[in-house]
Amino acid sequence: MAFANSISNDELALLPAAQFDGDIVVVDTEPALVEACRYLSQQHVLGFDTETRPSFKVGVSYKVALLQLSTYDRCYLIRLCNVKPVQKLISILQRSDIVKIGTDVTGDIRSLSKLRRFTPRGFVDLQNEVAKVGIADRSLRKISGIVLGRKVSKAQRLSNWEAQSLTQQQKIYAATDAWVCLKIYDKLQTA
Repeated sequence: MAFANSISNDELALLPAAQFDGDIVVVDTEPALVEACRYLSQQHVLGFDTETRPSFKVGVSYKVALLQLSTYDRCYLIRLCNVKPVQKLISILQRSDIVKIGTDVTGDIRSLSKLRRFTPRGFVDLQNEVAKVGIADRSLRKISGIVLGRKVSKAQRLSNWEAQSLTQQQKIYAATDAWVCLKIYDKLQTA
């Protein structure tokens, strides 16, 4: 299957939305994180993303606040602003037998490493994968449009990921970002 090299914002706007409709599990305590890791450690492939509270001041930056790890029907939103990354989570990020698929993986790993050092293994960056099939666009939004024919909303991107509780819109946005990486990867593998 041949994919378009790029997609315009106007073309993207006409596409139907991609939206995760599985179970979204917010993890903000250590017992909940241990339980999440028990499930995630049994998976072979996961969608992967992170979110950081945006800064609107020069020289001010924040630590990564949210780690999203998704299967096809369940997404864990791990609130790293509330719970420390336990060894079981680090182990998942270091396992080469669990493939973790995302975009701009290097940047996400760099942000996670500021919380706790680890040796990343088993990561696949969709930006590299789409380059192999001639797609020039590198944003998740545009990759999804080209490969899946679905647009990914970025409306919540600049919201406060350190808020006391996440809104329903934030949860859906975050889960969709990780889950859609799985869908794109699958489509690329069968193309």
